Amino acid sequence: MSSPATKHGQALASRAFATQIARLRDDGARRLAIVIGGADGLDPALLAAANARLAFGPQTWPHALARAMLAEQVYRAVTILAGSPYHRD
Repeated sequence: MSSPATKHGQALASRAFATQIARLRDDGARRLAIVIGGADGLDPALLAAANARLAFGPQTWPHALARAMLAEQVYRAVTILAGSPYHRD
């Protein structure tokens, strides 16, 4: 089953997000940069250079909350990849 795509990116479940990070790691990526767009979006050149786009759904979120949500998802991904029990399995 594919993840729902929004106008601005793909909404991924925590395990799918972890799988994408693992794929980057396994492909030899040494860095991961995640950019949160502003109210007016991002520069088209930056969007064109992106390997993927992630969405937190169709709602609009304040930057402070989006950063906290992103930090939580990165933490979940790291713990999933480390083999810790994931409560949604």
